[in-house]
Amino acid sequence: MGAPMVHCLAQGGFNPSLFDSSGEAAKEAGARDDLSVAETLTDLGRESDIVILMLPNSAIVRSVCMGDDGLAQAMSKGSVIVDMSSSDPIETRKLGAELADLGITLLDAPVSGGVRKAIAGTLAIILGGDNAEEMERVTPILESMGTVFRAGPLAAGHATKALNNYVSAAGLTAACEAVIIGREFGLDPECLTQIINASTGRNNSTENKVVQFILSGEFQAAGFGLGLMAKDVGLAASLSEHVGKPLPGVRAASDTWRAADTTLGKGADHTEIYRYLAGLK
Repeated sequence: MGAPMVHCLAQGGFNPSLFDSSGEAAKEAGARDDLSVAETLTDLGRESDIVILMLPNSAIVRSVCMGDDGLAQAMSKGSVIVDMSSSDPIETRKLGAELADLGITLLDAPVSGGVRKAIAGTLAIILGGDNAEEMERVTPILESMGTVFRAGPLAAGHATKALNNYVSAAGLTAACEAVIIGREFGLDPECLTQIINASTGRNNSTENKVVQFILSGEFQAAGFGLGLMAKDVGLAASLSEHVGKPLPGVRAASDTWRAADTTLGKGADHTEIYRYLAGLK
């Protein structure tokens, strides 16, 4: 996700400096648009007043921000960190308070749309924050990568993203189960999907995933890891516990996706939930 987003920033007239734990990945992304690559996180923080993060999870975000050689050690007061990762909203609030004590503003701006929309610069960007002035400051930058939606205070973006992905995952699970059951009954899965898409069961997965990636067998072309979806659904389930509403649907979805991730292993695409469900007895 980070590489095409960096390209969109460059195409939008910005000139970001890059850093990645994989130096080769950073150099490759930088070479495309003749962008500089920082040697260390400390160097990046020292030379930047706005830093955008696109990382796998909250633990890594915390390490990058607060570690011994992290951004907070080098960034000056009045700087801004924008976390575009799909992070835990509860952890985002904690980190935001710690950074605020250092004079650094944390904003959360997770994205939806996957690699294809990252390449096209048409991501949905879900912005949360407590500092309206800094939100205005970063909005033109974020708009070079997609459409910005104001979700609310800090962590609202991450909470919204987790809940969105729960709804997406639940819709995909339901679509896969319908195709599997229909096949066993003798229905043509493409015909079934076409009828669902003209009826009330239509959702994003029936329209954009079932025929294109699942029935075609081109799972990997969908471009979003099953492990990442399992993580996001788990965040939604944790949020439901945190607010005192441990509802059955989100808990069941979290259990299903966690089991699929364990069974299929690293590298599986999220559309391969179909393979997991089809293998259940």
